[in-house]
Amino acid sequence: MTGDQTTILAQMIVIGMAYMIGSIPTGLLLGKAYGIDVRKEGSGNIGATNLYRTVGRKVGIITLIGDCLKGMLPVLIVKYSAFAPEFAAWVGLAAFCGHVFSVFLRFKGGKGVATALGVFLALAPLAVLAAIALFALLMFIWRYVSLGSISAAAAMPLAVFFLGGTRTELLVTVVIAAIVIIRHHENIRRLLSGTENKFKA
Repeated sequence: MTGDQTTILAQMIVIGMAYMIGSIPTGLLLGKAYGIDVRKEGSGNIGATNLYRTVGRKVGIITLIGDCLKGMLPVLIVKYSAFAPEFAAWVGLAAFCGHVFSVFLRFKGGKGVATALGVFLALAPLAVLAAIALFALLMFIWRYVSLGSISAAAAMPLAVFFLGGTRTELLVTVVIAAIVIIRHHENIRRLLSGTENKFKA
């Protein structure tokens, strides 16, 4: 096996591992620890917001942190390894796809906001600050988590572009942002009809 073949094999293994880590359904596991299948409660989503509403604030926050770490840790490990720096973005995409299309849930999963946050915190922290500021502003004005999440996702590619992200980082950011927005299609419909639930602290 040549050096290039060895590198490709190693990259494939890392991509697979990142996907498997991302596939761990944090919210579902935490909900079941409390005797609740969150897929049958509230919005039916396995993400932090539904856990917050159906199980409690503490579990919602733990879910947020867990889902965020699924995206952040694989990227950070690769970023400070012998792999080419550009490879970290693909690892982040793999972890994100694991959460959204989990192998443990028959390729279903969450909407990917927290896992995307973890990926971007490792890849482009300054761009994340801009997106979080937008999220916070919209949450303060309208109190819709979904609106803040969709808007922050849409803003990320622009933030990465203007802050000098690489071509690979920009491509991965566009793909992740598009999936996040598509996964919020039901929320978009409810926002347009005025039936979306507002966040209550």
